[in-house]
Amino acid sequence: MAEKMKIIPLGGLNEIGKNMTVYEFGGEIIVVDCGMAFPGDDLYGIDLVIPDVSYLIKNRSRIRGLFLTHGHEDHIGAIPYVLKQVNMPIYCTRLTAGLVKLKLEEHGLIKSTKLITVEAGETVRAGKFNVEFIHVNHSIADSVAFAIHTHMGTVVHTGDFKIDSTPIDGEVIDLARLGELGKEGVLALCADSTNVERPGFTMSEKAVGHTFKRLFAGCDQRIIVTTFASNVHRVQQVIDAAAENGRKVAVTGRSMENIMKVSTELGYMKVPKNTLMDIAKIKSLPKNKQVIVTTGSQGEEMSALYRMAFSTHKQIDVGPGDKVIISASAIPGNEKTVSRVVNELFRKGVEVCYNRSDMLHVSGHACQEELKIIHALTRPRFFVPLHGEQRMLQIHSRLAQDMGIEPTHVAIAENGSIIELTTKTMKLNGSVPSGEVFVDGSGVGDVGAVVLRDRKRLAEDGMVVVVLPVSAQNGALLSPPEIITRGFIYVKESESLMAELQNVAMEAAESGSRKRRDDGELRGTVKSAVSNYLFKTTKRSPMVIPVVTRL
Repeated sequence: MAEKMKIIPLGGLNEIGKNMTVYEFGGEIIVVDCGMAFPGDDLYGIDLVIPDVSYLIKNRSRIRGLFLTHGHEDHIGAIPYVLKQVNMPIYCTRLTAGLVKLKLEEHGLIKSTKLITVEAGETVRAGKFNVEFIHVNHSIADSVAFAIHTHMGTVVHTGDFKIDSTPIDGEVIDLARLGELGKEGVLALCADSTNVERPGFTMSEKAVGHTFKRLFAGCDQRIIVTTFASNVHRVQQVIDAAAENGRKVAVTGRSMENIMKVSTELGYMKVPKNTLMDIAKIKSLPKNKQVIVTTGSQGEEMSALYRMAFSTHKQIDVGPGDKVIISASAIPGNEKTVSRVVNELFRKGVEVCYNRSDMLHVSGHACQEELKIIHALTRPRFFVPLHGEQRMLQIHSRLAQDMGIEPTHVAIAENGSIIELTTKTMKLNGSVPSGEVFVDGSGVGDVGAVVLRDRKRLAEDGMVVVVLPVSAQNGALLSPPEIITRGFIYVKESESLMAELQNVAMEAAESGSRKRRDDGELRGTVKSAVSNYLFKTTKRSPMVIPVVTRL
């Protein structure tokens, strides 16, 4: 019986976000990443989406650890929710650990969680797995790929990466180690497919620094820069450009303040002396001496930039004499909210720099040529594209085949697929429970399809409540039904419709009151009469809720 390794992606396939992959060998399990996704517009009131981990709960005794590639939300966002269901030790690099710690503190999980920091280049022994941490470049510092060694072979899991030959911290992705692994023999490669549609190479992070210097030089306005808080190197470049031009820097927005604190404490951000100032104090300086770094690059409603644009920010009023630089691209789906903020800033007379062609932002993910380099260096026998929508996974699989991998050695999987490897074969063999779990407030998973269907209907058509006062003795109506509506019509202007509704409800209630056995039947009769009438007259179908009160 040949030994088998299973690779089970629980998230990150056919979607962008909530990345989570399970590796299983010799009866033991390790988990790589534990991310969340943002809810689409159709998920009313949902705060975030996390992977379904029922497979891990069922096999909790076999889990040897959770390994994190980097500190982005789509790789660490679900940790507090998952840990409450299944506790496991966490292994990650220093900056990632700093960000995870913030989450654990917020959820009161610090004491119960074992958090172990590992440096790139080190190997962790976890049961029958030896997990080697390999430095890569990405849009957050301290990112790693993993070489997962077992005595059946080695799997390279890239995590999110790009090849940046001039990174800000001077640490280029460890291509030499990936090449060595390729020489020793790589059983399978699991790689990031986010940018596989883009030809060529991803530009270096340094390119953005040059843009900043150009925009800062000789500028008389106050400069406000927004970017992803987690992009420590981007913020570093803003600070450097400010210091070079004799400006002071203030930070606003909770996630930006958190990240600054963590990354300066851990030494990932080097702030020149006397450059940082408190946001309340910086206002006394002349405009051309100020730089403000803020959250809100995605136009999020509660973010600092949004509040500035809509005049609700406590410290900062923007207007003519301000230059806002948006150093980020809109995540697919956020284009509307971003353009709303940009329009509002324009309306206030602010100069906004947001052009794609102006090198204000570079991606953190590898494009086609970089992916080819990784394939060429690791020379894997089998290939699993991860981290992308269907078209990305397929294009990545084609790219691998162009590099000489046989079509039968590539697996395009779904979340929950079990990819079974022996040293010679690869096959998709069944699946485990997987899917989306919704987090709403403090409830995890208690809002499902049924509740969401109701929310959708309430959002689209509103509701009508019909209160029926009935005699406890003989079940006859004691007075005309009372009708309460929410989100359906403005009652004061629709009195005739309300009166008509009352009649319809009354007729329905009285029509069979002699033969009726219970309240359920009465509710049913009234509900269908009212619904039908409303649809006929208004072409809308609000949720109708009959309430029977026995007096």
